[in-house]
Amino acid sequence: MKKLFTLSLISLSSLSFAQTVNDVPLKDIDVDYIQIIGTGRSLSTKVNVEIDFGQETKSISFKNGTNIKDERGRNVKFNSMMDALNFMSANGYSFQFAYTTNNEKDEAVYYILKKKDR
Repeated sequence: MKKLFTLSLISLSSLSFAQTVNDVPLKDIDVDYIQIIGTGRSLSTKVNVEIDFGQETKSISFKNGTNIKDERGRNVKFNSMMDALNFMSANGYSFQFAYTTNNEKDEAVYYILKKKDR
């Protein structure tokens, strides 16, 4: 029983560090500021969240390097931008500024965040 409990704790602690963007763990992104961009999802109340920390992305790629991925490589889904902001706060970032854009094609919310330990 003790081994099972210890294994469960190790598994849970590794999950909290498993989120990546462009194959870089969130906690290891070495920049002062990042931007999270939220857009609505078709036929859903959830939002798509992308992260821009100045990373290089390929213009023609089937692998999107701006989405947050979980330990299995799947996109992390957020209920709202506040859910995403709380997630980023738990991963070492603090809110600085927000703005929105709205054009004919879509609407987006942008949050500028700063790494807490800098």
